[in-house]
Amino acid sequence: MRTESRLFVGVAAFFLVTAVGYGWRSREPAGTAVLIVAFLMAALVAFFLHMQYRRRGLRAQDRRDAEIADTAGPLDFFSPHSPWPITTAVGAVLAALGVVYGLWLFLLGLGVLGHGVFGMVFQHAGRGAHAGRDVQRSNSPADGSGSSSTR
Repeated sequence: MRTESRLFVGVAAFFLVTAVGYGWRSREPAGTAVLIVAFLMAALVAFFLHMQYRRRGLRAQDRRDAEIADTAGPLDFFSPHSPWPITTAVGAVLAALGVVYGLWLFLLGLGVLGHGVFGMVFQHAGRGAHAGRDVQRSNSPADGSGSSSTR
């Protein structure tokens, strides 16, 4: 993820330079605010990708000597059934309607949105510690002989 992190650092730097130049030349607050938000979003993605790189290390795509076979295998775990995307969507709709109908609905939507995002982020928080052990157990035979061939 090092390459992607560097790419988004470049995007964030572009939006920062553009926001400063646009704000200085035009003195128009709406466009400057949009460019600053674009900078912050790109910086957030760059930060996330950099933290993933630091946590997981180099991937095969980041190494020049890697082979295509190095990328084979399962990518990650994806939740088959989760109520949190629907909760997040309802919160986003309530927050958007709150912009039109009032602060009380916006705050309610923001709470539901936060609850949904928190649920999505932490629904499988403890799964990573035991995932490797479960795979090893499922691949080894019950008698412990070390051979998985059947006769």
